Amino acid sequence: MLSFANDFSFITFNASESDFYERLRRGCAEMKVLMEKDAQQIAIEFLKKRKNTERIDISSIEQRDGCWIVKGTCPIDLEGHPWAEKFEVVVDQKGKIKSTDFALL
Repeated sequence: MLSFANDFSFITFNASESDFYERLRRGCAEMKVLMEKDAQQIAIEFLKKRKNTERIDISSIEQRDGCWIVKGTCPIDLEGHPWAEKFEVVVDQKGKIKSTDFALL
């Protein structure tokens, strides 16, 4: 049988209380949270390179299942004719493109 009164007196900590809080502060500072603006900027830069265009129109940004979903339109050129293409770019919390979806309007 375990005696709590005697066993807990042998628990020791390797760090002082101030070291614990310092490590906690450092860990929180190193942890990056992907915000809406960051996800939007990642999607825009990706689309500029992929579609070779400077005009990207964002219609909505929403967060679902821990990922940011960026939706909008961009112009494309199909055999000399301008068209609009809608897109959906999913950006995960690490800032990586998880998936894309494109369709002509």
